[in-house]
Amino acid sequence: MPELSQRRRLLVLAICCMSLLIVSLDNTVLNVALPSMQRELHASTAGLQWTIDAYTLVLASLLMLAGSTADRIGRKRVFMAGLVVFGIGSLLCSLAPNLDSLIAFRMVQAVGGSMLNPVAMSIITNTFTDARERARAIGVWGAVVGISMAAGPLVGGLLVESVGWRSIFWINLPVGLAALLLTLRYVPESRAERARRPDPVGQVLVIALFGSLTYAIIELPNSGAASILPYAAVALAALVGLLWYEPRRDEPLIDLRFFRSAPFSGATVIAISAFAALGGFLFLSTLYLQNVRGLSALHAGLWMLPMAVPTFLCAPLSGRLVGTRGPRLSLVIAGVAMTTSAVLFAAFDAETSDGTLMLGYVLFGVGFGFVNAPITNTAVSGMPRAQAGVAAAVASTSRQLGQTLGVAVVGSVLASGIGASSYKEVFVSASVPGWWILVGCGVAVLVLGALTSGRWARRTAERTADKLESDEVRQPTGVSA
Repeated sequence: MPELSQRRRLLVLAICCMSLLIVSLDNTVLNVALPSMQRELHASTAGLQWTIDAYTLVLASLLMLAGSTADRIGRKRVFMAGLVVFGIGSLLCSLAPNLDSLIAFRMVQAVGGSMLNPVAMSIITNTFTDARERARAIGVWGAVVGISMAAGPLVGGLLVESVGWRSIFWINLPVGLAALLLTLRYVPESRAERARRPDPVGQVLVIALFGSLTYAIIELPNSGAASILPYAAVALAALVGLLWYEPRRDEPLIDLRFFRSAPFSGATVIAISAFAALGGFLFLSTLYLQNVRGLSALHAGLWMLPMAVPTFLCAPLSGRLVGTRGPRLSLVIAGVAMTTSAVLFAAFDAETSDGTLMLGYVLFGVGFGFVNAPITNTAVSGMPRAQAGVAAAVASTSRQLGQTLGVAVVGSVLASGIGASSYKEVFVSASVPGWWILVGCGVAVLVLGALTSGRWARRTAERTADKLESDEVRQPTGVSA
């Protein structure tokens, strides 16, 4: 990539952040629109789960493939393709005549989304070659997530209240078009010096694992254990296949040797736990505020600001703490805050009082604001420079998988508790098991954050890095096994 002026580099950063904004906004805006979709499309709780999970599932499955493809054929080319596909998917979602069509079009959106965030991060990394400038650029990138968290519920509420739920997909079109035209004009093309080979078998196994596991969890309350056993068997077979096949490739889709590093393994589970908590928290909160309290979409969005604003404010503070004191303090604060928030709902019915409801939202916002920054930092801690991008991609995939599982598990528990009753009658009691699951997620963040960020953990990361580097030196440049 040619050396760019400071002004051009900042413009490239802004273009990449535009793609992150529409992808991040899409999830937070959608949650506020769920009750409106439920009424118009006559959706069950499982149907609502699929409107979220169809997107995050495809995104999780394709992130690493999109990143390696961009390294091979050109990052600008894949990024622009992602903007086009995401825009087409958004337009189709706004026109969906029924729930099945909406779910299918959300999957189209996700195919485009998988080409945006990991590729944009690669573009930023290759545009900002100075380490200090790159750190600031990534800090700006992270702040955009906070902006989407803060603005999403309010923007979604305004659009749903004034125009209808279909309008939440329209906002992606002008932003995506502007990003596409600016990318064409100002973003230079770049490729990796040595791109990773495709791993089609590994990719199919990942899709089979994520898809069948999510389907089994979501459909369990409606179909029963006997009906979902074949999908559970497929998930188990896919997992066994990955564990057997991937170590036998020279350049696997998922390098299982990474998991010898305690910080990497911890970051992966922390990412799954934290984003599972986020997915479950937003799902329960949105349905409660609108279907139980009877609030409009706008007022529900306003009620969620006490969660969104602390996330926005704490994210940059967490980034500075990670830079100066390492990830442990941020992860401990995140674990304590998220656990305490979930306990308020699980043990004290925080929904039933305005004060405890707001306190629960604030605490969760603080926790989630602190957890995001250290995840990638911990995942790549001690990794060889050549492997850092792959490690970060696994962390990103873990985030999406966590959100998928959070909505699937918590939504299924809620559906089982509600049964044929109305939301207003039994929602608070039916949601208690779901909140206890979120307590477990918070405890996992706290415990793993403390255990995988100390001296012992750093030593395992150093040993893993040495092993990876020595294997890389010995590895022949032939066709993989």
